Amino acid sequence: MDIDSLSPLLYAMVRTGTPLLLVALGELVCEKSGVLNLGQEGMMLFGAAIGFIVAFSSGSLWLGVLFACLAGILLAALFALVALGLNANQVACGLALTIFGVGLSTFVGAGWVGKPLAGFEPLAVPGLSRLPLLGHMLFTQDVLVYLSFALFALVAGCLLKSRVGLILQAVGENPDAASALGLPVRGVRLLAVLFGGAMAGLAGAYLSLAYTPMWAENMTAGRGWIALALVVFASWRVFRVLLGAWLFGLASILHLVAQGVGLAIPANLLAMLPYVATILVLVLLSRDALKTRLYAPASLGEPWKAGR
Repeated sequence: MDIDSLSPLLYAMVRTGTPLLLVALGELVCEKSGVLNLGQEGMMLFGAAIGFIVAFSSGSLWLGVLFACLAGILLAALFALVALGLNANQVACGLALTIFGVGLSTFVGAGWVGKPLAGFEPLAVPGLSRLPLLGHMLFTQDVLVYLSFALFALVAGCLLKSRVGLILQAVGENPDAASALGLPVRGVRLLAVLFGGAMAGLAGAYLSLAYTPMWAENMTAGRGWIALALVVFASWRVFRVLLGAWLFGLASILHLVAQGVGLAIPANLLAMLPYVATILVLVLLSRDALKTRLYAPASLGEPWKAGR
């Protein structure tokens, strides 16, 4: 495969991996605080539906993006109310949120299926877009892909180089000790959950306003679940999240590549690759449970109550 045929493949890999990157970054921050939110799929779908409806009705794509983020925050706040406010089981709350989000998106988007919309167009960065290989891959994308780069840098900087990251890690590792030091454990976890909701809503907006500018039921196609596995695959390390998102994105488009080169493999079989890859990654990680526990936040998924 020469550079001329490899460049479009890498371009598509970044586009396909962008929604995974966005929602996985939000879930990473959420889990770093000790909260396990399994509702990413529902928040993505609701964000995609609301973002498309608002953008179509108002004629403003950016207004659609804003309301998609707010939609994700709304569902995340509902999760926080039950899981953090009432100390309910986080796994059960997350699963309920996904079911609720899927049903709600189907209900509100029922009259908008298949309607056409002019989504975000690619924007070439002058000079950088002409770089060999990387130019087309990174610098001829749409504005939401560029936004994902900026958000990745922001999250990486906060987690690795700032006091915010230290506070988040302290709350996720030992909330009792963090509370004894005067840190607002419940407030930190609430903000982390709301950030995760905003990122999930943004990922949904990317799907309905840029990747495939339209609304269709269940258009996330399990990406929320893949993102949850991606955080574990990355061992809760932010740079591995970026690498994993792009790798899963590549797995998602291999069936198109195979058809293009004439491989006699059923397309439906190749389309299963990202989901098969997710299962294989989880199986391989489970073989070394000690290493997984080493990197996982110590209080992940455990309800916390002040003064207990």
